[in-house]
Amino acid sequence: QVPLVESGGGEVQAGASLRLSCAARLSPYMPFCMGWARQAPGKEREVIAVIDQDGTTEYAVSVQGRFTISKDGDKRTLSLQMNDLKSEDTGMYYCAAIRRYLGMKCTVGITNFELWGQGTQVTVPS
Repeated sequence: QVPLVESGGGEVQAGASLRLSCAARLSPYMPFCMGWARQAPGKEREVIAVIDQDGTTEYAVSVQGRFTISKDGDKRTLSLQMNDLKSEDTGMYYCAAIRRYLGMKCTVGITNFELWGQGTQVTVPS
């Protein structure tokens, strides 16, 4: 079974909203830092939003105020609400997770997520 499966991508016009979901098959007995990353054409993958075990969130500057990350209580579904979409939001969006070990900070600066989904494409024509 694939631990992370994204859905909800598509093509929308600029200014529209889209909601991505990630079905997560993770142990309910271990804490995780979870997040969303995206990869635009010709660019490196970047983490744009994370949510810690206690619900604390952090966002990349590029999406701050427009995107909202959330998860249900037992980590079974991770969501990304995207509002006021722009052409620069076009890319492949990935769900990711890493076990929350002592001393680790759950931030958009994480580069070593342990688990990745297969991605879902979001296209916002210019």
